[in-house]
Amino acid sequence: MTSGIQSIVPTIAHGTVPGLHLSTDDNLPGTDVLVVPVVAGTSGPELPVAHRLGETAQVELWKSAVETGVAGTAGETGLLPVPDGVAASRVLTVGLGPADGADGPDAETVRQAAGAASRALEDLAGEVSTDGLTAVSLLGDLTDVAGCTAAAVEGHALGGYRYSGRRHPTGAGHLRAVTVIAPDSPETPEVFAHACTVVEAVTCARDLVNAPASELTPETYALIIADLGGRSGVETEILDEDELAGQGFGGLLAVGRGSARPPRLVRMRYRPEASHRPHVALVGKGVTFDTGGISLKKAPGMDTMISDMGGSAAMVATVLAAAELELPVAVTATIPLVENMPDGDALRPGDIVQHYGGSTSEILNTDAEGRLILADALARAAEDAPDLLVEAATLTGAQVSTLGDRITAVMGTPSLRDRIVAHGRQTGEDAWPMPLPAEIARDIRSDVADVRNTGTTRWGGMAAAGQYLAHVIPEGLDWVHLDIAGPAYNTGNARGYTPKRGTGAPVRTLIAFLEDVAASD
Repeated sequence: MTSGIQSIVPTIAHGTVPGLHLSTDDNLPGTDVLVVPVVAGTSGPELPVAHRLGETAQVELWKSAVETGVAGTAGETGLLPVPDGVAASRVLTVGLGPADGADGPDAETVRQAAGAASRALEDLAGEVSTDGLTAVSLLGDLTDVAGCTAAAVEGHALGGYRYSGRRHPTGAGHLRAVTVIAPDSPETPEVFAHACTVVEAVTCARDLVNAPASELTPETYALIIADLGGRSGVETEILDEDELAGQGFGGLLAVGRGSARPPRLVRMRYRPEASHRPHVALVGKGVTFDTGGISLKKAPGMDTMISDMGGSAAMVATVLAAAELELPVAVTATIPLVENMPDGDALRPGDIVQHYGGSTSEILNTDAEGRLILADALARAAEDAPDLLVEAATLTGAQVSTLGDRITAVMGTPSLRDRIVAHGRQTGEDAWPMPLPAEIARDIRSDVADVRNTGTTRWGGMAAAGQYLAHVIPEGLDWVHLDIAGPAYNTGNARGYTPKRGTGAPVRTLIAFLEDVAASD
């Protein structure tokens, strides 16, 4: 089934972010709340951009900060009285932490502070407003436009993201809009527009991850992807179960056997106008719900398995962003979609699966299903002879055990691995390079198939998954695997610009990477 879309595209609930506005005027616009950054100085709080308010108001605000104990600790927020002459009903301070050299705070510090401010504003709106709160933020005026202004826009929007699913409205107020004050520079409008596109991409990924599996089945997910692609000029192809069988996608079909909702494979193609451009292949795991299959998971925490398609959501959002930004890079995404359920016809331990391209897997554990569908998708993606291949998946619990729930594990071709890690750290989506030891590859060899789908020891689970994927990568193709099992879904409290539930990781890393590829060509 190719790019034709059904007349009725399934709908999912969407999160909201505050409206974003930009101002470079010397005179601050009137607002409900003025957001003022505070640095933790050696002798007390410092207000690095309070000069925007005028000398008298600046001194008055500083005195209030000292008197009320504002310290400037990173992420700390507080309300201060409004100085005379400031067109706002309240002042919200947000801490940046200690001063970090003469260049001022880095982009991630600003992004985190803006997110904390938006969450505080959201709480305040629920207490004092029914129509929605507006804010003017001075966080975008701290340092350079490219770093600081973009970070402030991203942080305020992503920190203000609200997802209520199908919950009935409570009538409480919300953060309606944020105006970011920025330097009056020729590049400021372009930087602002770019940041807004990044926000839209991350929000798209979050919405997909947050959707319940009852609404986001393989079929409905594929149709939603096709609809999103059509709006951005991205060509989309969908293979249904019959076409998958005809073309030999054995991994997808094997995992999907236990579900009443058959699998799909979606291919997204973005092609820029430039004739000579690098080609990047993206692959993302799309298990719309994972019970573990016959190797059934324990009940506690199984509800979070709606997020087992986080890799696919990130890749979908990244392709859409590449198209919106008109990057001079050809991008092809291969997205396998499946539901892993137990059933009388479900995949069993001991079965042997033949994948797209001919490789075979012995099944030891049906809860190691993600790598089975990725083996199909990676083999298909490699057929296009891309210059680079990047894959992301919520793949192993070992990633969380090893690195925690905030740091992406990155494996693959060392040069590409380190390049991705650098972009992750630069964008605030922390990442760490991990090895693929040869002895782990030996442990997944099978006597009856090319590989086993898990190792036989209790250790090295993350590397075993990476080595399993590596066996279908053609020699000479630079590739990388991102294990985002922890970073893709926040089961704890909101922090900075990271909400509960879907985070949107690693969309910003991938966008930065594609821009780097474009600039390096």
